[in-house]
Amino acid sequence: MAPTPKRAEPTAPATPHVRVAVIGSGFGGLGAGVRLRRAGITDFVILERAGSVGGTWRDNSYPGCACDVPSHLYSFSFAPNPEWPRSFSGQPDIRAYLEKVTDVFGLRPHLRFNAEVTEARWDTGRTHWRITTTAGRWTADAIVSAAGPLADPQIPDLPGLDGFPGKVFHSSRWDHDYDLDGKRVAMIGTGASAAQIIPNIQPRVGRLTVFQRTPAWVLPRRDREISAAEKWLHDRLPVTAQLRRGALFALRELQVDAFVRRPGALRLVQRIAERHIAAGVADPALRARLTPDYRIGCKRILLSNTYYPALAAANTEVVATGLSEVRGSTLVAADGSEHEVDAIVFGTGFHVTDMPIGARVFGADGRSLAEEWKEGMEALRGSTVRGFPNLFFVIGPNTGLGNSSMILMIESQLNYLIDALGTLEAVGATAMQPTARAQRQWNLTLQHRMSRTVWSTGGCNSWYQDAGGKNTVLWPGSTTGFRRATRRVDLAEYELIKRTAPEPAPRAQEVLA
Repeated sequence: MAPTPKRAEPTAPATPHVRVAVIGSGFGGLGAGVRLRRAGITDFVILERAGSVGGTWRDNSYPGCACDVPSHLYSFSFAPNPEWPRSFSGQPDIRAYLEKVTDVFGLRPHLRFNAEVTEARWDTGRTHWRITTTAGRWTADAIVSAAGPLADPQIPDLPGLDGFPGKVFHSSRWDHDYDLDGKRVAMIGTGASAAQIIPNIQPRVGRLTVFQRTPAWVLPRRDREISAAEKWLHDRLPVTAQLRRGALFALRELQVDAFVRRPGALRLVQRIAERHIAAGVADPALRARLTPDYRIGCKRILLSNTYYPALAAANTEVVATGLSEVRGSTLVAADGSEHEVDAIVFGTGFHVTDMPIGARVFGADGRSLAEEWKEGMEALRGSTVRGFPNLFFVIGPNTGLGNSSMILMIESQLNYLIDALGTLEAVGATAMQPTARAQRQWNLTLQHRMSRTVWSTGGCNSWYQDAGGKNTVLWPGSTTGFRRATRRVDLAEYELIKRTAPEPAPRAQEVLA
């Protein structure tokens, strides 16, 4: 009798390998996808933890959500949009723009939705990244981290919050199923999101209690509808849209000097803000609570025509000492006052100086990026970090802006990314990492420049600063200066890593000085 043939054991599917894995599908991730395709690199995936593109413009759908940068400047230079409806466009229009970019530039096949990166670990022997996500595993020659700093909401650890019987949510996780009409609502925070939310919910709620730790400077918002004639002109004569964008760009570049070198020049702007408070708030006591004691520009300047009238409304109370404790449905302020509410909305920002992605990325020596950054985030040219080969950031450390469009910075970093990948191919190397000297020198120079800025000298504490008081978020210069700094990769600032011949047992990497 012939022996029964053995059943073949099922083989595990091979882990797919790509040249580039992009994390996130907001402006940074989609921009990276477009630039990779234009450079002839089609072997890439965009790993998105949610079910659609959009990044922060998908997550933030709160009432009144809009951009505080003019629409024609807050868009890709390679994807102008002649159909912007307003000079400052709202969240639905910006999200629709990103969906259109995704389709027009053929990015859908590269997208992997519901694929949150839970770990990315550099494999020294094979000189590539091993990536674990909620949708499977990949390996990649390079990673582009475009997760963004405005991705993970930050909610303060308040005593008693877990026992609050009402509704609680963060501004970036708005619960549209919860009806605020007639409710007693607490708004925690008075930053950029709160300044848009408050005027939109104040007429609806029964009582609005605003907990303010530090007041913000607010300027008038010069917003208007863009006429059909303007749209027609920008569509038929694209050069007119380019001129409009150029004028907006130039105006903001002219403002840079006041922020980074001559903060005293902001006095005139501060007087405009003071007149704006006076026009919107008649009560001198409330006006005093809403007037900052620091120089304008030190914290983010807000734009609104409706914020002050909403705070001055009869059903609004401004508590100027912040929230310290929750006792059942009673919120206790730092001054001891108590306030009964039905719902709490947190407008308390994001994990910016401690980006959660840092705890999930492990470099050549096995250390996490979060551990590497425990004394403060830093990178070379905001883009690469020593010990983490072929990890490229879009909106990395010290690339944020206080007065202009982040899309300008994103495109500069994409230039740097594409040049880096092209350089690796040209010199026959597999990976690159900055030298310790180059990264240290870049950041010493950057922080020296930071010391003169209004963000350091204006007399405030802000979310730009980490726990040690170091500003690891903003760029202390012009967008033109950053574009020059990231135009090309300087090989003198890098160590190049060459892949060894494949063998069963990985060999040590060869480092070329």
